Parts: sequence; structure tokens; C-alpha cells
Amino acid sequence: MEQEKYLELKKGERGAIISIVAYLCLSALKLTVGFFTNSEALKADGLNNTTDVLASIVVLIGLKLSQKPADRDHPYGHWKAETVASMVSSFIMMAVGIEVLYAAATTMLNGRSVSPDPIAAVTGLFCAIVMYVVYRYNRKLAVKTNSQAVMAAAKDNLSDAWVSIGTAIGIIGAQFQLPWLDPVTAIVVGLLICNTAWDIFRSASHSLTDGFDVKEMHSFKNTIEEIPGVKGIKDIKARNYGNSAVVDVVILVNSTLNIRDAHDVATKVENELIKKHDVFDVHVHVEPN
Repeated sequence: MEQEKYLELKKGERGAIISIVAYLCLSALKLTVGFFTNSEALKADGLNNTTDVLASIVVLIGLKLSQKPADRDHPYGHWKAETVASMVSSFIMMAVGIEVLYAAATTMLNGRSVSPDPIAAVTGLFCAIVMYVVYRYNRKLAVKTNSQAVMAAAKDNLSDAWVSIGTAIGIIGAQFQLPWLDPVTAIVVGLLICNTAWDIFRSASHSLTDGFDVKEMHSFKNTIEEIPGVKGIKDIKARNYGNSAVVDVVILVNSTLNIRDAHDVATKVENELIKKHDVFDVHVHVEPN
């Protein structure tokens, strides 16, 4: 099981690298075209992609660190490095999101809005198509490797595609004597960046403080209670560990069972949780009832 998780992380690096290359190319294109066409929205979208470059690099580093085996001062391994990387990337995204909001608001207040060249809208639509292709690739890779990190990256790719479409719409609208619509769209893009950063931060902080999905915990309990020999569950806890969960459970068994039979019941609990829920590790304590 542990070796499989390391292989999943290794394959996940491919998706992160592809995202980095795509974001580098598209951010350069958007910032260049946005500068020459006076499009605040396209420049904001380009800055959004620069944060995605930095965030993807941080995630890539996190994936690599997560693959390090357990050592003397990390007896449980380095799985949470990926989650720490996600939190760092959220800080980067929030900082740029605030900068985009400030620049767009300043442009509106100073009354310097001008209608951008239509080529900016074409650029936005082209970039949206590219990001959708990257999304499809990363989503397929995430399903194949069962990697939550790569799936999160795929969702980020899709959101960037939608942001580019929104940017193009704002630029097209600015052609109809509504130049203020372009910086307004930039403000919307800035808010989307900040919202995405907050979602990533909230998820990462929840995981790092050992928060866990209550519905998934309930699913674990249902599976355990259906196992022959288990008379009840006295206590159950779980926490995220990389892309999987670690479960600690105290089960009740018949007090007449000998040690070997009680151990067999505990083994069944471990195997069922790993098989049905892809749990990374299970610690079972048995008490007589």
C-alpha cells in the first residue's frame, strides 16, 4: 500500500509539470497582449496564471518531499508536505489577488479606462481552450492514479479556463462603448483568485489540524459494524495523511473469544477499511463486551 502511494505521487508530478509549462506560456502571452491592447482584464488573468505557476511549483516541491521515506525525526514519513505546500500556494494566490483588485480599482477611480483591442478577447478564448485541454489531461491522470492532489490541480485548470472565458466576455463588452466593463471584469477575476486562495487555505488548514469529513467517518463506521464478530464500536478517530486516511478504532467483541480469534476480527476490520475505502493505515484496539 505504501509503495503504491509513492508511485501515485510520482505520477502526479507529471500533471504538475504540465500545468507549470502551460501556465508559463499562457501568462506570458496574456501579459504581453494585455499590455499592448490596454486590457486590464487580460493582464489580471495573466497575473492569475503567474500565481498558478508559483502555486504549481510549490505543489511539485510538496509532491517530491512527500515521497521521502520515514526517517528518525519523521517516523510517519513526509506525507503532509503536500498539504503544507498547498497552504503556501494559497498565500501566494491571495497576495496576487489583492494586487489585481488594487490595480483594477485604481484604473476605474482614475478614469483611465479605454476599450481594449479585440485581439485581447481572441487571446482570452484561445487560452481558455488550452486550459480546458490541460484540465482534461490532469483529470484523466487523477482518476488513473487516484490522486486527490492532481484532481485538485485539474479543478484549478478548469476554473482558470472559465476565468479566461469571463475575461473575453468583459473585453468584448468593452467594445460596445463600455470601456469600464474591462476593469470591472478584472475586479471579478481578482475576487475569483482570492476566493480560490481562501478555499485552498481552508482545506489545507482543516487537514493540518486533523480535521476530517464527518460523512466519511460515518461510512467507516457502517463498514466496521457489518463485519462478523464486531459487536460494536466504542471509539473511532481518523485523520488525513497525504491522499489517504489513517483510522484509529476501538471495537467491542465477544468476551469469550480467545486472543487469536479476537485478533482475526481486528484483521478483518483493517482489511475491509483498506479495501473499501482506500485507507492508508488502520490501528484497531479490541475490548471485550
